[in-house]
Amino acid sequence: MQRVSGLLSWTLSRVLWLSGLSEPGAARQPRIMEEKALEVYDLIRTIRDPEKPNTLEELEVVSESCVEVQEINEEEYLVTIRFTPTVPHCSLATLIGLCLRVKLQRCLPFKHKLEIYISEGTHSTEEDINKQINDKERVAAAMENPNLREIVEQCVLEPD
Repeated sequence: MQRVSGLLSWTLSRVLWLSGLSEPGAARQPRIMEEKALEVYDLIRTIRDPEKPNTLEELEVVSESCVEVQEINEEEYLVTIRFTPTVPHCSLATLIGLCLRVKLQRCLPFKHKLEIYISEGTHSTEEDINKQINDKERVAAAMENPNLREIVEQCVLEPD
């Protein structure tokens, strides 16, 4: 009887594990999200600041902790980025958000929805800027401007 009980217990735990309902599957989920967040961070950290010769990482505008990835379903993820402008009245915060969006739309290897925000309390007009950089029509219109597009291209260009 003990042998049957042990076999039944092993079989049940194996079925739960294979179906993703047991602890090993649950424990794997955060690791996958962390890996995806690092993948996102590796893409955005090299974006150049529009007016300085530094990257967003060097200026501490972005960091590993500013990227969050959540699973929407098996094939799609929600990527949320909260960046911190260098000063509360940064006139280029919208442009930085645009650069983040363009780089990720081009380079992310997995299906995603993207939300980009200024970290709460770090900019004087964060609410307005958050609306602009998450509005598809405004982003498309901005990228139609040849001068703006050229600046974005220079910022997202990979370093040699």
